[in-house]
Amino acid sequence: MNIDVFGVDRPVVGMVHLAPLPGSPRFAGNRDLIHNRAVHDAEALEAGGVDGVVVENFGDAPFYPDDVPKHVVAEMTTAVSAVADAVDLPVGVNVLRNDAEAALSVAAATGAAFVRVNVHTGARVTDQGVVEGRAQETMRLRERLDADVRVLADVDVKHSAPLGGEGFDPEVVAETVERGLADGVVVSGTGTGHAVDTDRLAAVARRSADLDVETPVFVGSGVTTETVADLLDVADGAIVGTALKRGGRTTYPVDEDRVADLVAAARRDD
Repeated sequence: MNIDVFGVDRPVVGMVHLAPLPGSPRFAGNRDLIHNRAVHDAEALEAGGVDGVVVENFGDAPFYPDDVPKHVVAEMTTAVSAVADAVDLPVGVNVLRNDAEAALSVAAATGAAFVRVNVHTGARVTDQGVVEGRAQETMRLRERLDADVRVLADVDVKHSAPLGGEGFDPEVVAETVERGLADGVVVSGTGTGHAVDTDRLAAVARRSADLDVETPVFVGSGVTTETVADLLDVADGAIVGTALKRGGRTTYPVDEDRVADLVAAARRDD
């Protein structure tokens, strides 16, 4: 089971982490370096065998909690366009921390296939403060844009906790899909590169299977060459960043050999 944009079962989706964009505190002063690094990483991911990529403004910390400035949307559009032109893969967009409308607009303008939304419904306590989902705005914008763009929504996003401190409730899957109209859900660990709780992943997969609409479940952090096959026995896809970087360091460039090793491990039962 998978979102049809990937065309394969159990897709492995690689991350293109953008260097700091103009206007962010760590911008290095050279747009060409940002685009060249993004294209290099995307091409290495494609050569290693991934089934799609997500372009994300990872270098822009500290992040705006929701609406990013217009220049960030412009820079993201340019970067996503460069990646889309460089690879023959489905491309996704994530605008951190939670600007789903910007991500959807960038995707619609560039022909990207999907977006990832960190908080689509409900509210989460994050290092940016309380971040609220805006499913009502995101899905109406998709309709207005007439955009063939899928929405992958986190249901327990990393670097956050439920508002009020409640434990995880798998019913959030139903809320996200049936009321928020997300096309798929993402389960992550506590932070970037941190492994997902396998019991939580299994609970999400079970609740997803009970829904009236087919809803793929993606693992959104902490996937490694050693764990990917077992995770994909439960989940329908994996979004991978840190494990595909040189030396397993999130901020380093993508390592094509590490990509190939992880993809081979994911396909071990195919």
